[in-house]
Amino acid sequence: MISKLNLNPEIIDSARNSARNIAEDVQSFIDVHTTVSTERTVARLMGIDGIDEIEKPLPNVIVDNIGEGGGLRRGAAYWIGNAMLNTGDNPQTIAERISKGELDITRIPMASEEKIRDTVFLVARETVERIRKNRKQRERYLKELGEGTQPYIYVIVATGNIYEDIIQAKAAAKQGADIIAVIRTTGQSLLDYVPYGPTTEGFGGTYATQANFKLMRKALDEVGEEIGRYIRLCNYCSGLCMPEIAAMGAIERLDVMLNDALYGILFRDINMQRTLVDQFFSRVINGFSGVIINTGEDNYLTTDDAVEAAHTVLASQLINEQFALKAGLPEEQMGLGHAFEMDPYLKDGFLLELAQAQMAREIFPDAPLKYMPPTKYMTGNIFRGHVQDAMFNMISIMTHQGIQLLGMMTEAIHTPHLHDRFLAIENAKYIFNNAKDLGDEITFKENGIIMSRAQEVLAKAEKLLKQIEKEGLYSTIEQGKFGGVKRSRTGGKGLEGVTTKDSGYFNPFISLMLGGDRK
Repeated sequence: MISKLNLNPEIIDSARNSARNIAEDVQSFIDVHTTVSTERTVARLMGIDGIDEIEKPLPNVIVDNIGEGGGLRRGAAYWIGNAMLNTGDNPQTIAERISKGELDITRIPMASEEKIRDTVFLVARETVERIRKNRKQRERYLKELGEGTQPYIYVIVATGNIYEDIIQAKAAAKQGADIIAVIRTTGQSLLDYVPYGPTTEGFGGTYATQANFKLMRKALDEVGEEIGRYIRLCNYCSGLCMPEIAAMGAIERLDVMLNDALYGILFRDINMQRTLVDQFFSRVINGFSGVIINTGEDNYLTTDDAVEAAHTVLASQLINEQFALKAGLPEEQMGLGHAFEMDPYLKDGFLLELAQAQMAREIFPDAPLKYMPPTKYMTGNIFRGHVQDAMFNMISIMTHQGIQLLGMMTEAIHTPHLHDRFLAIENAKYIFNNAKDLGDEITFKENGIIMSRAQEVLAKAEKLLKQIEKEGLYSTIEQGKFGGVKRSRTGGKGLEGVTTKDSGYFNPFISLMLGGDRK
């Protein structure tokens, strides 16, 4: 891509190289640690599901039993495989027997490590093949039905009731939406377990459960066939159960996942060690299953100033990119996040927003960038809000964004009604069509406001990344350089769920998904 902003490729390469070194430094920690949520994900992928008599998920039951026996350092796969050899039972039956107190998984005779691995990989390959088939099914739908053109029109449903969400999602698809995001209920990211079954109550959103994923996937496939366009399904793969939700999404063929390396640390106070280990496995799964991840840099601009902190967004995008590459997730599946969040009364704010969006497009040419709408400065004035959203849509089409999360004129008032969503989609479709090729028709003034702003942000991002490379990511987060939020390396939620791997540890799904055939 030829730079319309005259960005210096040497500065981009330098910034990206610093981000790569930052990610490699953290990866050395990730490679020797695991977490309870990572091991619960292994259990789920081996076929363990359901709840016990007190509604505790069976993946939690089996991993807690392993932890109580001091065996977490060796990993769930090892103990499940050994129990299969010892008892002749499948993983689901083993978990059920543990829940009834009939089996203590770390207190049974040990088989040879070779036999354990062979047994586990046999089961793991079946799940991996199921996920591969889901990816092929998506590809068939896209070939047969087609889909909307980028920017994909992305809208939310958030009633709290999955059955009401389905009604709203189908309506939105018929109105022109390309991606339906089921907003997750407030606080679920802090639960150290995944709720079970269909749910009809939630505050500010709907519980992310495998049953809810299955129901919504079926509904969107039905409406997609009706209207002749594949509709992508999005949910939230973040929080204390990040890799578990990735696994559930892969099994039920979700298409898009909110999946950020730093978001949970900064905005949910989840321990940074826990989050950084979990994000790796979650992205391995998302990469293999063909899911587009959405990162959360847009959130920085809700807690920090969008003008002054713009370079932290670019720095974080570059770090997220490198973490994703480490997990085998290609650029074409990186919906790196940014947002239209400057004060609408700022002089030439539109030009500064345009500079930021065009800069992101040029630095990440193959990524389906996720562009977020104005939220921080939305008010009860729905008419002003609709104009702000229109300006946001204009920048998106001018800079070739990939995923457009539509703003709603009632953003600051209530959860959107059907007609609010319709007006938002109508606004976007009108502008996307009317200004379709505008970006290809214009150039920017040499050393003008737009070009100078983009070059300034890039230079600041490179400087910040070099500082992080020198000081380390953990120290940077402790200093509050992202989003103006400070977090402690040993603070936050979930640190007790992190443990060091021992020499016998193995995770068959990382081996199969990272090293296996992706086609």
